[in-house]
Amino acid sequence: MNYTYIAWGAVGIIALWSVWGFFGSHVEQADYTVIKKMNDYEIREYPAHIVAQTTVTGPYGESLESGFSIVAGYIFGGNTKKERIAMTAPVVAQKETETKEGENIAMTAPVVATTEGGEQTISFGMPRSYTLETLPTPDDSRVKIVTIPTKQYAVMEFSWYRSDARIKRMQEKLSASLTRDGVVAQGSVAYAGYNAPWTPPWMIRNEVLVEIKE
Repeated sequence: MNYTYIAWGAVGIIALWSVWGFFGSHVEQADYTVIKKMNDYEIREYPAHIVAQTTVTGPYGESLESGFSIVAGYIFGGNTKKERIAMTAPVVAQKETETKEGENIAMTAPVVATTEGGEQTISFGMPRSYTLETLPTPDDSRVKIVTIPTKQYAVMEFSWYRSDARIKRMQEKLSASLTRDGVVAQGSVAYAGYNAPWTPPWMIRNEVLVEIKE
């Protein structure tokens, strides 16, 4: 057996996977300004922006999946307009063949999940080219279009695949860091995911974030 060929083949597969992951996850992302870099997190200010969101109940993992599907239905054409909008990532473009009757809205990152007791709110940021007046109305009444005002957040990044347990540990770590630094949080700690499912784990960008008092 020629182990050299096997090694080079593995390197090639990893390289192709990385390229695929880069282009597959290269979508419009939320604007923000870094106000201050702390030891293990940073303070960011996010300008006012529009999101499509839904609130679901149940175990964290199941709720995240079902909430994502509900809002994705709106993003992928479950709305009242018939015009098409150019997609910003290949994964979203693949959905065009399934949503010929509706407007296909560009996917943005991050997708944010917040936990409020037994309920979770799943939010997709809308592309900056839209306003409340130009966004189509959702077909699904569970999807709400809202404007989030300018706010400051404490944000901690981490990579690799997410799991409920890992997200919880990172949320607790961020909360502990804020307590250590005397930063006052408002509300629950949210999870933000930036990447498509096929993204290589070493390229995955995850975040936990919470609004803070300015």
